[in-house]
Amino acid sequence: MQDIKQRDIEHVILVGCQVNREDEEFEQSIAELESLAKTAKGKVVGTITQKREKVEPSTYVGKGKVQELVHLIEETEADLVIFNDELQASQMRNLHAECGIAVIDRTQLILDIFASRAKSREGKLQVELAQLKYLLPRLSGQGLALSRQGGGIGTRGPGETQLETDRRHIRRRMNEIERQLEAVVNHRVRYREKRKKNAAIQLALVGYTNAGKSTLLNRLTKADTLEEDQLFATLDPTTRQLHLPSGFSVLMSDTVGFIQDLPTTLVASFRSTLEELKEADLLLHVVDCSHPDYEQHERTVIKLIEELEAHSIPQLLIYNKADQKTDVFIPTHTKDSIIMSAYNEEDLLALKVKIEQALKGMMMPYRSIIKADEGHILAAARQETMIHTQQFDESREAYVIEGHALENTSIYSQLKERLLKES
Repeated sequence: MQDIKQRDIEHVILVGCQVNREDEEFEQSIAELESLAKTAKGKVVGTITQKREKVEPSTYVGKGKVQELVHLIEETEADLVIFNDELQASQMRNLHAECGIAVIDRTQLILDIFASRAKSREGKLQVELAQLKYLLPRLSGQGLALSRQGGGIGTRGPGETQLETDRRHIRRRMNEIERQLEAVVNHRVRYREKRKKNAAIQLALVGYTNAGKSTLLNRLTKADTLEEDQLFATLDPTTRQLHLPSGFSVLMSDTVGFIQDLPTTLVASFRSTLEELKEADLLLHVVDCSHPDYEQHERTVIKLIEELEAHSIPQLLIYNKADQKTDVFIPTHTKDSIIMSAYNEEDLLALKVKIEQALKGMMMPYRSIIKADEGHILAAARQETMIHTQQFDESREAYVIEGHALENTSIYSQLKERLLKES
């Protein structure tokens, strides 16, 4: 095999095995693998696929395809081969022996992207834990990927000096990370309890990676979070305040994007972050309606929401990037949905109105009278409820306010005691 110098952009070959998958679904999966490779700063120089009843136990694809792969590596001077499914340690070892260059799988590629995106301490710990869980049963098959000179795709993370191929060392490190993450989770639980005490309503943006969640968060809240047209640009969750047309304020959180076949190690490691979804009062499911595979993306996110046991939370479906959509787009849901562009001011206002309508449906209406000397109650009503009308009644020397409030809150109890009795 030729001596390959480390490039700034690595040349990669993709390999996929079509087992029990429709042609269209398989093609979508390979296209997504190419997008992932590009996100990791790779240049795809070739793709090999094979349709089989089951994968070859020793080499994933058949012997003929392995030889085809070897010839393609020589022809393209590729640096790396990425397989579309998770490989066993023995498969990785055998394929490396045949190919003579680094071999990684889809899971390792996604973990690598996450490692490059993590900015917060919690995010870095979560990614490292996921990588260690992935590497532990594969130590014998990972030698090349971990020791590649100058790094490259699939090498970000713990590294061989930390691993030392010592299972006990890895397990100790995993236990330490889990302890540190537990402390972070406890802090989040305390924050969550404080938020509930303050009756703050929480919205959570969810969706497939690169659906435009960060752009929506920025445009709606005038925030300044990372906004890029690439997969997994946002990894660390961000929370901002959103002011609705009525003047009512809620908290809005951006979350890590989902993806088809999201590695189980990542789901497990990021569970504490993902479980924030379960605490939301309303899920804003963002779908890139300009993407040819928008229906598959939508189904993937719905499935993951179900796995996280957050499917009982009300959802508003946001078909984003309407300015880029094609004529073939047909929304899968018309109720509780909106077609819009995050760059259209009228659409943003329409979305805020939709959010407000959705929240009203979860609240109790009230029409209460608050005496002039009960300023603290009026202040709480303004902050914690959605006020539609507010008038000062001089004959009563009191404010008459009408709006909606969450039922199980202190302010609603006080407003109920002061309901206006019509004469």
